[in-house]
Amino acid sequence: MKKPSRLLSRDSEWSTLTEFVRHPDPHLRLGVVSGRRRVGKSYLLRALADAVGGLYVSAVAEEGAPAARRRFAEDIARYAGIGPDILGADAGWESLLDSAISLTARRSGASGLLVIDELPYWMAHSPEIPGLLQLLYDRSQTGHGHEGGRVILCGSAISVMNELMSGTKALRGRAAVDLRLQPFDLTTTARHWGIDDPATALRVHAVLGGSPGYRNLAPGPAPRSLPEFDAWIPATVLDPGQALFSRSEAEYLLREDPRFTGNSLHYAIINAVASGATSPAKIGGMLERDRTSLGRPLEMLTNSGYLSHSTDPLWERRPVITVADPIIRFHNLITVPKRDLVETGGSARAWHDSQATFVSRVLGPHFEECARDWLRRHPDPSLRGGSGLVASTVVNDKGGRAKHEIDVIALDKRAGRAVVGLIGEAKATLVRRGPADLERLGRLKEVLRGEGHDVTSALLAIFSLEGFHPDLVEAAGRRGDVLLVDLPSLFGRTAPPLIPR
Repeated sequence: MKKPSRLLSRDSEWSTLTEFVRHPDPHLRLGVVSGRRRVGKSYLLRALADAVGGLYVSAVAEEGAPAARRRFAEDIARYAGIGPDILGADAGWESLLDSAISLTARRSGASGLLVIDELPYWMAHSPEIPGLLQLLYDRSQTGHGHEGGRVILCGSAISVMNELMSGTKALRGRAAVDLRLQPFDLTTTARHWGIDDPATALRVHAVLGGSPGYRNLAPGPAPRSLPEFDAWIPATVLDPGQALFSRSEAEYLLREDPRFTGNSLHYAIINAVASGATSPAKIGGMLERDRTSLGRPLEMLTNSGYLSHSTDPLWERRPVITVADPIIRFHNLITVPKRDLVETGGSARAWHDSQATFVSRVLGPHFEECARDWLRRHPDPSLRGGSGLVASTVVNDKGGRAKHEIDVIALDKRAGRAVVGLIGEAKATLVRRGPADLERLGRLKEVLRGEGHDVTSALLAIFSLEGFHPDLVEAAGRRGDVLLVDLPSLFGRTAPPLIPR
């Protein structure tokens, strides 16, 4: 099926979902779609249901089971063109689910589609629903139920959706698709907001991330320049009267998962991570708690999608923990310290006074992640030396008795050692990068060599917010193993120089 023109990007996701719907299996098939709030799940699934003539229903928060069943019956009746009373005034979940699947299958054959959006709201009062879907699925597989039908279950409560198919849960091994919808990347976000200036688009992405749902919440037009951005921030994420106010949005996101208790420890952990604590030891030190006492809450926050957890590729036991939602990071680093100013009409002053913090602790780390993401997504694998893994790391300079952070590294692990394809630095400073940056990367390359890693073919890459000094450009041209990536290149506006291999 051709993707509707109103859907921006999402080519891979559309292909996955349409293949699921059009699969020739004559039996009932189940799929799961999850993702954070505002990421565009409902928009995508409504478009899919429209394209195949399916039935899209959405659960409602804080609605009891009887009201939810009546609403579901009304949706089914409207889809079938009949009166809701025909289904029975007190029809149970099994009967309603069976009717919905049968109707969609009769209308569109085996590929008839039922979408149940925000399933966790129903599960809060009717936890038996996954089990009933298992029952209908198993009947179909054994020829004792109706043939055909496709069901997609969707939700924003990540921990609930993750558990649907885990362990001994009812749908374990029965879902053919488990799709986690991600926010837009840097380039798609700029297109979605209609921002042509890369510097402005990067800053909007650093504050709100790539969730497309924020666009409709913003009052007025998007900022088109840095001066407009500086006026836009106090009028949106720092305005207590707006839906995009960072405190309101952060609280909304933190309440979206019913298994998140929201106690003071969870908020303190998120605040510590937003402030730069990237490991359990650092978080424990900042909170004055033993790291072992943080294991369970950290696991819960990660499973719920509030924190992201990765591992340093050179130090496999070194965890790297970050805040998943940029707006929560912005709230903790910018809004909270200036709360009195913000809440008494001084948002413009609060933003002015927060510039240094924004550049160093919001824009800087975000620019680094954008550089890594650009390298992962780039269609030319030679730019990362053919390596499969892109991450950040820390190396020990034993000679200088110091630790050095490497913002971007591309590598493959082989027999306990790394074959490094690229060593990079990503700086969001407001000055052009020069030859000193290249010299530093050369030293880091030798440190990695001294630790036994293969850096023979490693490229040296510099990602810069403000471009490059002519001396650096000249040196890079002479060497032939240096990649210089400026902001327009990150947005796909210009191509990086070709590196002879």
